[in-house]
Amino acid sequence: MSKMKKLENKRQTGCPVTFGLDTFGDKWTLLIIREMMLKGMKTYSDFLAADEGISTNILADRLKHLENEGVIEKARDPENGRSFTYSLTEKGYDLAPILLEIVTWSGKHDHGPNARTSVLKKIQNDREGYEAKLRSGKPG
Repeated sequence: MSKMKKLENKRQTGCPVTFGLDTFGDKWTLLIIREMMLKGMKTYSDFLAADEGISTNILADRLKHLENEGVIEKARDPENGRSFTYSLTEKGYDLAPILLEIVTWSGKHDHGPNARTSVLKKIQNDREGYEAKLRSGKPG
């Protein structure tokens, strides 16, 4: 069965929420996108070193998934031809408003002692400008 046919069978309902969740709806996928968009991470080792401690098998799976979905692109690292770099595509950058909404929602409801607020403050000060910066490929 072709990849497209499998996707069609998986998304039989045509529900846009299902489509979104199938594309980016698990914790690790969104965290990889966050690391790329907000922190400028580009390499496999960058993602492994992130605070959340993703395992190698999950990271490899999620990067492949994001590449298959057209959210990221993989290219040879110009500084190390044995490695690869990952970058967001236009489809990936189109997730910026979703990430900003998650940050805004979390800022409203996460009152824990470790809650980070630096990105929230940037959103509150100039949401349009901050989103434009992210979409331009400059880390937040």
